[in-house]
Amino acid sequence: MENRELSEKRLALPQVKNVLEAIGEENLDQFQRRTLDYVNKFSKVDAKAAEGLLEKLMKEFGLVEAEAVQVVNCMPETVDELRVFLASGRKIIETAKLEAIISLLDDSRAVK
Repeated sequence: MENRELSEKRLALPQVKNVLEAIGEENLDQFQRRTLDYVNKFSKVDAKAAEGLLEKLMKEFGLVEAEAVQVVNCMPETVDELRVFLASGRKIIETAKLEAIISLLDDSRAVK
């Protein structure tokens, strides 16, 4: 048996939707169809916007990938809601930075 190296990447809900739609609904198993139904209901932005948000949240605001994915999945609307996703205790983020993140999310919400 040959050894294959696997890698893991976190995906936001819109990205999952994009992957499943690329496979084609007729080719999905029952679990994948349920997943597609879920992401259709709960995706707040499209896949392209999600990728841009993830990149900006990690590069400009210093969020780790797991935090950025959760923020994009839930798209919090207030600083208090945002703090819930960033409460890992790893570091304290200034209120001005949190407000800038909310502003970025609001801009993406308006596009949809």
